[in-house]
Amino acid sequence: MNTIIHHLDTRSSRSRAAESTSVDFRHPNYDCREQGGEVRLVVYVPGVDPSGVEITASGPDLVVTARKSHFIRTNFRALHLEAAQKDYLLKLRLGKGLDYSKLNAEIHDGILTVTVPKLGAGGPRSRLGLAA
Repeated sequence: MNTIIHHLDTRSSRSRAAESTSVDFRHPNYDCREQGGEVRLVVYVPGVDPSGVEITASGPDLVVTARKSHFIRTNFRALHLEAAQKDYLLKLRLGKGLDYSKLNAEIHDGILTVTVPKLGAGGPRSRLGLAA
């Protein structure tokens, strides 16, 4: 009789926790464009209410977490909705040239629009450091 010995997982519990949280989310479709003195981010998050949106900025990174309102269906086994009911998580590195304190966000019909102005956005002369 053969014995199969499985190796112990030597990863820390912290990395396993981070791995499990990234599996619990879906990556949403998005569009990011630079328009004049701002960056406009459009994120498609169907089924999300305004109360379920959380936007955090840390250095040059912007993290958008959008949670759906979950409910248990009586016929859950037959529908296989595990993937469709996942929440959304989007991590972007937009850079340090943006004023995250003046971030503006709106959501309407599952379309989240985030607008972040650039630092010192006053035209082409202000980018060169010249006074207008």
